[in-house]
Amino acid sequence: MSEQQSAFRLDIQDGIAIVTIDVPGEAQNTLKLEFAEQIESVIGSIEQSDDVIGVIVTSGKENGFVAGADIRMLQAAKTAADAEHISKMAQAAFKRLEALPVPVVAAIHGPCLGGGYELALACHGRVATDDRSTKIGLPEVQLGVLPAGGGTQRLPRLVGIERALTLMLTGQQLDARRAKKYGLIDEVVPRANLMKAARALIDSLRAGKLTRKTPTLSFGGIKRLLLEDNPLGRQVLFDQVRKQTRRKTKGHYPAPDAIIEAVETGIEKGMEAGFAAEARSFGELVVSSVARHLMTLFFATTALKKDTGVDKKTTTRPIEKVGVLGGGLMGAGIAFVTAAKAGLPVRIKDRDETGVNHALNYSWQRLSKWRKQKRLSPLEFSRTMARLTGCTDYSGFAEADLVIEAVFEDLDLKRQMLADIEQLSRKEVIFASNTSSIPIGEIAAEAKHPERVIGLHYFSPVEKMPLLEIVRTDKTADWVVATCVEFGKKQGKHVIVVNDGPGFYTSRILAPYVAEAGYLVGEGCPVEAIDKALETFGFPVGPLRLLDEVGIDVGTKIAPVLHQAFGDRMAPPPAFAKLIESGRKGRKNGQGFYKYDQNYRGNRPVDETIYQTLGVTPKQVDNLNEIAERCVLLMVNEAVRCLDEGILRSARDGDIGAVFGLGFPPFLGGPFRYVDNVGAQTIVDKLRHYESKFGERFTPAPGLLRLAEQQGTFFND
Repeated sequence: MSEQQSAFRLDIQDGIAIVTIDVPGEAQNTLKLEFAEQIESVIGSIEQSDDVIGVIVTSGKENGFVAGADIRMLQAAKTAADAEHISKMAQAAFKRLEALPVPVVAAIHGPCLGGGYELALACHGRVATDDRSTKIGLPEVQLGVLPAGGGTQRLPRLVGIERALTLMLTGQQLDARRAKKYGLIDEVVPRANLMKAARALIDSLRAGKLTRKTPTLSFGGIKRLLLEDNPLGRQVLFDQVRKQTRRKTKGHYPAPDAIIEAVETGIEKGMEAGFAAEARSFGELVVSSVARHLMTLFFATTALKKDTGVDKKTTTRPIEKVGVLGGGLMGAGIAFVTAAKAGLPVRIKDRDETGVNHALNYSWQRLSKWRKQKRLSPLEFSRTMARLTGCTDYSGFAEADLVIEAVFEDLDLKRQMLADIEQLSRKEVIFASNTSSIPIGEIAAEAKHPERVIGLHYFSPVEKMPLLEIVRTDKTADWVVATCVEFGKKQGKHVIVVNDGPGFYTSRILAPYVAEAGYLVGEGCPVEAIDKALETFGFPVGPLRLLDEVGIDVGTKIAPVLHQAFGDRMAPPPAFAKLIESGRKGRKNGQGFYKYDQNYRGNRPVDETIYQTLGVTPKQVDNLNEIAERCVLLMVNEAVRCLDEGILRSARDGDIGAVFGLGFPPFLGGPFRYVDNVGAQTIVDKLRHYESKFGERFTPAPGLLRLAEQQGTFFND
């Protein structure tokens, strides 16, 4: 391969070998299989030079070190042996780098993740910039695999077993300050000083002045001595981590167990045995269905970042000032991500000072936590809070480019706010509703400018839930859609655009899923059995626990809307009406499916009086699979109907919406990937079975019937 084609460039300046990684023709560096020979060649040149006293590994990209391995390379692996070979090649290259007789320092700016950080771990020291774009971590578990370039062996020896396991099992990405605090890097410097600091670290390493040991008398040192520095303590530690991990994964994700095994093998049997365990597990994991589905989700979200939300080329307009109507939980969350992540000034209006103060305090508490964690400097904290202001009138709203209402689900109230904004605004303001159930077209029915009315459906809690569902009507202008998509991305969201209709997409497919749980409990299925069935299937919480959390009154409010729109197949279960009549609202009033009369350790017990309220006697249930199947099939079936009717733009968007907005199990890829994996005919057969027992709510969607007849799939990859 010619020098011009190589991703690795070697320059020697004053005895320092500078290895610059710059993958030709790509915006960011990712590691590919063919690079193993290239890096070996560069290392060979360094080994042959008598003048080199140190090495700096850095990036030629403007904003990025190495973002990780090329996922397409992993997808191309057909067998476990193919994938294991990739791991062994990376391990060999990094071992040779680590074995250089002179100090090697990684100079990091921007993302340094996965294989990129494993490369940095093979260096003898690491310096990173304090830039916000700099992120350090080993997030491979999020793709269903484990670090395969020696990360499971080097990180525990650098930062300790417990911390290394925590970082690898969560896939956490740290900013530079926290990475230094946890021991992942040695120095944090301004970008302008990066190379200077790397040279200084080489001098320190040559002089033997760099030490990283935890003080023995510190809490961390004592804990490490008791748990990590003796065989009995390590056994306790690994046993505890395994139990905690399996409790979280419920056996659906094999990568966490493989990470624990690789670390334990390396610690107890030596690094070479650990490297072998790492490569072997990597090979097995890469070709697993879990990894395949997680990788397809990765590519889907990556493609979504480039999607403008409209099919025609459209020019967006700048959003410089944002207004938020309503200082409750949703309004406060929207204001927070706008100020803290999008970096825009936000004006919050509520009906009284208490509401305004609640919204401002919401941001203050979260920013204070970030500051304590050193994710924000005191100056950044002050600047972000300064972007947030509040009022009880419309003062300041005339200059807003975008106004988002997040008030009660009351059509007349939302229409009045839209009219107020249209009357007072001096510019072409976009009015967005955060409604989860009222069609946007109905809100815009009396608008002067319906082309500037749109839905921005956020999920609670806003700062944690990654999805933003944008809802357009047949009158919404393309520039409005594209501008809002761009705005959502600045807030850090995965943004899907759907067409207007009752329940849009996410609320519409969630409703029959939750309703079926209502039918089940009305048949006498125990509350805990229903939730356990869906959690075992892979949802983060069961549907009845979810209703308690969001509020039974709120969670069931959309049921009559959908019943009116779609007829008896969307009829709400009788249980819902009985719950509302009895005044049960869930956690917020202490009366729901579960008990809230005290703080319980572990899971809350079921409130047994719920059965009396519903007039049923709980029965013994042996088949949890059928419970899960009934709920999941209705969600999947409704998702296909949304695609049939043009509510969704694509099956890809449907999967992203369900996974990131509703908690559909990521390891299954989403409702449409689930159909492809199980088979459309099998899904149809199951729906027909339940249709014969329970009626038209299980009637298969036309799109499913067509797909089954054609023996087709939603995706062709």
